[in-house]
Amino acid sequence: MQREETATDKSDARYPWRCVPISHRVQEPTPTSLELRTVTKPDLPTQYAPAEVETRSYERWVAEGYFRADPASGREPYCIVLPPPNVTGSLHVGHALDHSIQDALIRRARMRGFETLWLPGTDHAGIATQNVVERELAKEGLTRHDLGREEFVRRVWQWKEEYGGRILSQMRKLGDSVDWSRERFTMDPGLSRAVQTIFKRLFDDGLIYRAERIINWCPRCLTALSDIEVEHSDDEGELVSIRYGDGDASIVVATTRAETMLGDTAVAVHPEDERYRHLVGTEVELPLTGRRIPIVADEHVDPEFGTGAVKVTPAHDPNDFEIGRRHSLPSITMMDERGVVTAPGPFEGLDRFAARAAVVAALREQGRIVAEKRPYIHAVGHCSRCKTVVEPRLSLQWFVKVEPLAKAAGDAVRDGRTRIHPPEMAKRYFDWVDNMHDWCISRQLWWGHRIPVWYGPNGEVVCVGPDEEPPPGYEQDPDVLDTWFSSGLWPFSTLGWPDTTTDLERFYPTTVLVTGYDILFFWVARMMMFGLYAMDGKPPFREVALHGMVRDQFGKKMSKSFGNVVDPLDWIERYGADATRFTLLRGANPGADVAISEDWAAGSRNFCNKIWNATRFALINGATVPDEPPAFADLTAADRWILGRLRSVITAVDEAYEDYEFAKLCDALYHFAWDEVCDWYVEIAKIQIAEGGERAERTRLVLGYVFDNLLRLLHPLVPFVTEELWRALTGKPSITIAPWPTTKGLQEDPEADAELAEFRHLVTEVRRFRSDQGLKPGQRVASRLDLTGTRLAVHEKAIRTLLRLDEPTDSFSATARLVVGSATVEIDTAGAIDVAAERRRLEKDLAAARKEAQQAAAKLGNEQFLAKAPENVIAKVRARAAQAEADIARLEAQLAALPAG
Repeated sequence: MQREETATDKSDARYPWRCVPISHRVQEPTPTSLELRTVTKPDLPTQYAPAEVETRSYERWVAEGYFRADPASGREPYCIVLPPPNVTGSLHVGHALDHSIQDALIRRARMRGFETLWLPGTDHAGIATQNVVERELAKEGLTRHDLGREEFVRRVWQWKEEYGGRILSQMRKLGDSVDWSRERFTMDPGLSRAVQTIFKRLFDDGLIYRAERIINWCPRCLTALSDIEVEHSDDEGELVSIRYGDGDASIVVATTRAETMLGDTAVAVHPEDERYRHLVGTEVELPLTGRRIPIVADEHVDPEFGTGAVKVTPAHDPNDFEIGRRHSLPSITMMDERGVVTAPGPFEGLDRFAARAAVVAALREQGRIVAEKRPYIHAVGHCSRCKTVVEPRLSLQWFVKVEPLAKAAGDAVRDGRTRIHPPEMAKRYFDWVDNMHDWCISRQLWWGHRIPVWYGPNGEVVCVGPDEEPPPGYEQDPDVLDTWFSSGLWPFSTLGWPDTTTDLERFYPTTVLVTGYDILFFWVARMMMFGLYAMDGKPPFREVALHGMVRDQFGKKMSKSFGNVVDPLDWIERYGADATRFTLLRGANPGADVAISEDWAAGSRNFCNKIWNATRFALINGATVPDEPPAFADLTAADRWILGRLRSVITAVDEAYEDYEFAKLCDALYHFAWDEVCDWYVEIAKIQIAEGGERAERTRLVLGYVFDNLLRLLHPLVPFVTEELWRALTGKPSITIAPWPTTKGLQEDPEADAELAEFRHLVTEVRRFRSDQGLKPGQRVASRLDLTGTRLAVHEKAIRTLLRLDEPTDSFSATARLVVGSATVEIDTAGAIDVAAERRRLEKDLAAARKEAQQAAAKLGNEQFLAKAPENVIAKVRARAAQAEADIARLEAQLAALPAG
């Protein structure tokens, strides 16, 4: 994604600033040099009120068609398809981060002159949506079986139409500049047609098949689950070691699922394990059943783990299933789809967990329990929807043969057709696609894309395409497809595939996919496989930009149980959408987790307010926006310095965008806006404007030019406040279609930089000195300045204004003296401070600092604390100790410098 200046150069006609539909805009004459447009600038309220601005601005953007893509424009395309949130969902903090990044990218691309398409939509979310509607039915005392399939599906559609758009309205609150005219849903007729088309192609190519395999099964939802629908947690359980057989022919195995022994069909050991070599090929009696099972040798077994012998239950464990296939072992299903034991005997009819306890008790009674470890912490999979413990289960399902598809997906990244950011994440991608297992795509649900396979009365099997009809008398497969099957088509099905559409030709491959690294393996890999297969080797996106999970300020995962979950809608209501977005973006480094806190959101709101107040100052003082920066030769050092800094920041921001380094670009803009523009240049500009004349007019030009460009640089990150301010500053309709800033006409001035660095250093040191002397910020005092040998003589008036330093009088008597570089500042504090009161204040602060230093030293001297405390806690104590020592030194120096009395 190299920066293309020509993309902006060729799109001047897009920015005539008229409130007419984009397709009807015409080009205005370009003003020459510093010619200024005469505009009527609306007054800004004294305070920024997000709630009053955001809805109004967003509705106007949509009404004016600023977000709508025009495939016939001739401009270079830039396309993002929004990862479709579940139709059942609401905007959570992960969505807010994901959407803020995408919106920043698309807004910047729009300003750079690209033909942008950000395509929105939602996923039908099979299990989640079916569960929601089933819960609603339960309130009426009904099940889906009471309604029947057709009526139940009708009820789900009804629910979707009534409640399914909640997250889309919340996206508007965040400011998502998506093309609403192209909104899609994974079960729209067009997308359903795409699903049927690709299923049939894969089926006809022998890449879809039906077979018995071990799958993730939810006994509550009664369906297969994809890997991403299984959440793993470390749960307490028990590890029991069981002796199979007796005497020298016995062997001990360990398991956390004792009940599954009822379906064991072998015991396996490693072929080179000397301990068991004499037993390989023999049989041993399976306790509680009376069955005899073989002992087999298989290289899958780890001889170093446990006893080096494992029980083999092919129907209830994926590894055991593969061992069973290699050794032609029978598969015995010992429980049904609801997790109830079906094996004949005393445990039949028991729930799996009740059976576990009963089996262990029976084995203990027979003296076959060799060891028990309780509690035993181990990873357990849970259904992400209902939290039920997932059961590995042998089941007849539909699968995609992924090997050729996965190889193509790996090759596309290896040969550079698709680039992954950050690059180090590519290894994790390859680990997945190079070792991918066949994908179970069938779900035992009623809501979803029905599998387009029909069965004849004599066992015939027909796969039916979207424009075909099944033979008379055939019945359709009852299962539906995994939700990830249809969402895997999202980058091209949403653009009109399988038809050849203008959108598909213009916007595929899409420019970038922005998503969390946690679904790199599941969703990204599937889209890559399907895109390359369906689109003749063209990957679905040129770049994949991965971000991390949102965590709290301590780096802790957000969880309701921890009480640290952030609701972005709550933050939007309290701090505004811009502050919410900026807080998330300022922590977003490629591939890294994002830490946030409410204090940081409040800080982002303060930043927006700072920009608001500074722009108001510029407006009140007559700032005017030129089309080019004023001629540098006519400007003061401060003017040249801030324009040079603007050039550097534009370059830094552009470079950071290319690598998706949002934290870096936010930091650059934050410090430029707050520290350099607001805290320094605005203050200097006040003084220069007050002088009047040509200098004041040139300052107004510089002020207008800097704020115009600053607001445009900030717009992709904080769109609402910049829209309101930029319209007021320029009198133009919308910043959303303003051109992206460039460095044209700007230059860096090392001499001005050095001069302003000296100026800022002097002012900063004197301010600190005044504070140390107990002078209030606004308090005026007499002073003598000696600026001989410095470049600051021309700045004496500005220095005195900023530091509240009056000219010395005849009675001037210096009571304090400060040397900063080659400059000397003498101050007469006589009568300016209450020496006795100041001494008491400093002594009180000094006592507190000494106490803090003692407490920190005591902790750092405690070996137990150092051994047990987390490193970040120890680091904080060390920082407190260092700060306390610095405070002590500063306060002692201030006390020593006080006049006697």
